[in-house]
Amino acid sequence: MQSQSNEKQDVKVGLVLSGGGAKGLAHIGTLKVIDSLGIRVDYVAGTSMGAIIGSLYAAGYSGKDIDSIFRDVDFDKIINDDLPRASKTFYERDNSEKYAVTLPFDDFKIKLPSALSRGQNTLSLLSKLTLHVCDIDDFSKLPIPFFCIATNVETGKPVVLDKGSLPQAITASGAFPSLFQPVIIDDQILIDGGVVNNYPIDELKAKGMDIIIGVDVQDGLATRDELKSAPDILLQINNYRTINDMIEKSKKTDVYIKPDISDYTVISFDAGRQIIENGEKATVKEIDALKKIASMQVAKNQKEQSIKAIDSIKINAIVVSGNEKYTRAYVLGKLKFKQDEKIKYTTLVDGVNNLAATNNFQSVVHQLKPSINKEGYDLFFRVKESDKKTFFKLGVHYDDLYKSAALVNFTRKQLLFKNDVTSIDFILGDNLRYNFDYYIDKGFYWSIGFHSRYNQFKKNIQSSALLSDQELATLGVNKLEVELNDFTNQLYLQTLFRKDFALVLGAEHKKLILESETILRQATAEETVFENSDYLSLYGKLKLDTYNNKYFPDEGLFFEGDFHLYLYSSDYNNNFSEFSIGKATLGYAKSITPALTVNLIADGGFTIGENDNQYLNFVLGGYGNKFINNFLPFLGYDFVSLQGNSFVKALINVDYEIFKKNHVNIAANFANIEDNLFSTGNWFSSPDYTGYALGYGIETFLGPIEAKYTWSPETKRGLFFFNLGFWF
Repeated sequence: MQSQSNEKQDVKVGLVLSGGGAKGLAHIGTLKVIDSLGIRVDYVAGTSMGAIIGSLYAAGYSGKDIDSIFRDVDFDKIINDDLPRASKTFYERDNSEKYAVTLPFDDFKIKLPSALSRGQNTLSLLSKLTLHVCDIDDFSKLPIPFFCIATNVETGKPVVLDKGSLPQAITASGAFPSLFQPVIIDDQILIDGGVVNNYPIDELKAKGMDIIIGVDVQDGLATRDELKSAPDILLQINNYRTINDMIEKSKKTDVYIKPDISDYTVISFDAGRQIIENGEKATVKEIDALKKIASMQVAKNQKEQSIKAIDSIKINAIVVSGNEKYTRAYVLGKLKFKQDEKIKYTTLVDGVNNLAATNNFQSVVHQLKPSINKEGYDLFFRVKESDKKTFFKLGVHYDDLYKSAALVNFTRKQLLFKNDVTSIDFILGDNLRYNFDYYIDKGFYWSIGFHSRYNQFKKNIQSSALLSDQELATLGVNKLEVELNDFTNQLYLQTLFRKDFALVLGAEHKKLILESETILRQATAEETVFENSDYLSLYGKLKLDTYNNKYFPDEGLFFEGDFHLYLYSSDYNNNFSEFSIGKATLGYAKSITPALTVNLIADGGFTIGENDNQYLNFVLGGYGNKFINNFLPFLGYDFVSLQGNSFVKALINVDYEIFKKNHVNIAANFANIEDNLFSTGNWFSSPDYTGYALGYGIETFLGPIEAKYTWSPETKRGLFFFNLGFWF
């Protein structure tokens, strides 16, 4: 009799969570209170952020677990689809880390992208968090039954997602229009469910729930004083329907919880702590009603043990579908792991990011399923190849050597082969330049590339950096305004090994012209040409780059070694003989605290052979990146100040991120440079040249904006260097 009475008394509780972007973090506060009261939730329904948090709760996480999860999430990376730099090949990094704007350009028409983010990081995070239930395709079989709402963008109708891939379903439910691109499920193009049904209470009641607890984090209507912009008005118009719907839906909710989120927006993730606390406060206001519900239930909530984090997984098989132009071998080459391997889970995420970072796929969806009769998982990839082949890219830059520059780029994929990329930069401004690249990407196999570059600049320099003592005595000048013109063409092969190293072998043609009008004005009627020769060489490069940020790294290792064997010259100065030049750079970045970073860089170079031609020698001075030939930066000295056929250099840079993307840094560098430095042994002596710098840098979408004051005790003078934008 007692058991029959209990069965009569027991009630089924449904939990409905609305969408609201960052405001939806208030749901976590509600879940923590529900858990503390021991309320058993029998069904969860959600939309958008409500779907994301609700699905994790349904998958077995407690409110405290979810609180801990979101405490560690970098929302900027998720929203901006900021794939790690390591996900890109060396070619892709070089070809992408210089553009501020990238737009599709098919059919000679500039088009805007469908969204700011593909949602790749969101999907990867949710896939990891729900791996323990990846064998469940029917969401009603989850620890707590669950469904979420998405919107069919073609019909405008709501879609109930209750089967299939859980991470993909909740990604679709949260695909906020224009921020995240639509998600394709069962041939339906789906976006944020909040567009049509932001509070699916009727669908939840239909599941047989006796009591509904609802959390509403939607905006109210703005006042006339708050409607100050076009986006404000558009948001108000969009809110008419949802707010009117909530008038009726709130009446159907047995315990209606409305957190105070008036001070926050859908992207106020930086205020997550306060939003969660506001969710708790609003729930505590309904504590009496919630305690009554708890008293009406026989079986209580058993969410006590946290779900064990997964560090490594065994991949037994890899199944790829949706690829037509790109082969299975290409896909596996980008993943950088193979089937029948045990890998770290981070390796899986890295592989997915590698594939997404090629931008050859509109979507990359992966799903792990437990293998049948075998320990481990089968990995299923479903890719949708991008139909965008042509891109129009823009960049801007200013520095003290090249001055102002505007970059216009055209990139074309699949011009001749399925996996090739063609790119040409036109650099307009004070110094006209161009870069042309053609690359056939074969992953771990030998890829083929061709690079052509024209570079020029004018600079008033110390004449001793270019002229011999005899020439200086003859011409009688201390400074020269010189113009350098460099036309270089390279044909090369590149391969990857040990997953992180790139080896390049190639042949190079270089046309080098160096001339000055200074001497023309002072001494002769003819322009003075110091160099006008063609060079042919063979070269090899070895590169490792695990820096997490090219311009402001706080972790990683960098190594680049380069060796050129010069076999031929048209020999303008009649002094050529075969010679070789080798150089290397080693860098190491390490965070001391979350804001404080130390970056150590060591450089060295040497010449082998009797080379009387000094115009390919090492030249130190100035501050910057992307220098050509053997020009290298050296703080405390102006560009093209120190010259020799061999050198050693060391730099220590201490960077403090005083607030997000704003950096204060101090640096010191030391060098020895002269002819035959390693023969004389002076490379191991105390440095002949030193320089120090104090700088401020800001990370922007245009690239870094940096200002540095540098000083050298040898020259007793200070120099300012300023640059704006990515270097190219």
